[in-house]
Amino acid sequence: MLKKFVTDNFFRLMEKIEYGGLEVVTPDGRKYVFQGKKPGPVGHLELRSWNVISNMSARGDIGLAEDYRDGRWETRNLADFLNFGLQNYPVLKNYIQGSGVFRTVATLSYLTRLNTLSGSRRNIHAHYDLGNEFYRLWLDSSMTYSSALFKGKGEDIRAAQQNKYDRILDAIGDRPQEILEIGCGWGGFAERAVMRRNHRVTGLTLSQEQLSYARQRMPDGQASFLLQDYRHAGGKYDSIVSIEMFEAVGEKYWPVYFQRIAELLKPGGRAVIQTITIREDAFEDYRKSGDMIRSFIFPGGMLPSKSRFAQEAARAGLKVQNPHCFGQDYARTLEIWLQNFDAARKEVKALGFDDHFIRLWRFYLAGCIAGFRTARTDVMQVELCHV
Repeated sequence: MLKKFVTDNFFRLMEKIEYGGLEVVTPDGRKYVFQGKKPGPVGHLELRSWNVISNMSARGDIGLAEDYRDGRWETRNLADFLNFGLQNYPVLKNYIQGSGVFRTVATLSYLTRLNTLSGSRRNIHAHYDLGNEFYRLWLDSSMTYSSALFKGKGEDIRAAQQNKYDRILDAIGDRPQEILEIGCGWGGFAERAVMRRNHRVTGLTLSQEQLSYARQRMPDGQASFLLQDYRHAGGKYDSIVSIEMFEAVGEKYWPVYFQRIAELLKPGGRAVIQTITIREDAFEDYRKSGDMIRSFIFPGGMLPSKSRFAQEAARAGLKVQNPHCFGQDYARTLEIWLQNFDAARKEVKALGFDDHFIRLWRFYLAGCIAGFRTARTDVMQVELCHV
């Protein structure tokens, strides 16, 4: 009886969608088509179990991701389907967030994965130590796992990744400097900084896999890489760079992050931060609830809104300057990653990852595409300097 009520309620809600359309094929083979009054993405949902709808009602996108992982529903285009859902968020909010009780449980679960010194290493290990070979299969040859910056339609992703690095280097300036990179990844930025400007770079990571790769990549000593938490960093630097590491800090530790930047940055120095943000009007709901990405992909993570980022920086005596937002470039970056990931499915399996893992990562990448396409999320580069 409850399942029928939830299912009927879902179909009634679908009659209220505003944007795009959705074709739903039910487990008994019936087809329903819902059309909004405004143009938007068109999605397709093939239900293989009625439980998918009740799981969405109870567990939001976490339940939806679990059911996709387990093969209980299919779609012709995962990114289009998730794009449709986010475009119609005001109508489908309860099916994306889940019930109030579940949101509370998800929040409590998140609090068990806070980025303490030991928690940070554990959370980073869960994502980045899946193996360099895994990431090599679908990232570009520079092994860059952050948004590219495209200059034109025909530009390939490796060139666009170098554009991103070059914009950061232009903000820092031409004079050779001592640079601290908080969250150095596999060493792509450090390599570019040394090659283009002859900077000396100290890169910090909590991933043993990344550390090994970066050290092999640049063995000549002009860049040094450390397995070290940013909270333990010492010295003073002309510039600090941090590319999409802030998302992994966690809200509780935002003040510490900015305070450390203020302490490590020389007078007159400049930090350049690239971070993903969430839309202002979505931030409060987002921070009070769990979601698929924080449950399965980035434990301990949290996105800031643009205003909250600036407020936290200001509390540490840092001023935000020259923001540059390029969220649609991130959508394009993710589309390329997803295409590469799909093309490498056999190779991913050969590394020991099963279909459940592959489907969960497809959901993650496609969900991120939808977030940027609908502008629920954005990515920005900002400069920070002492007030």
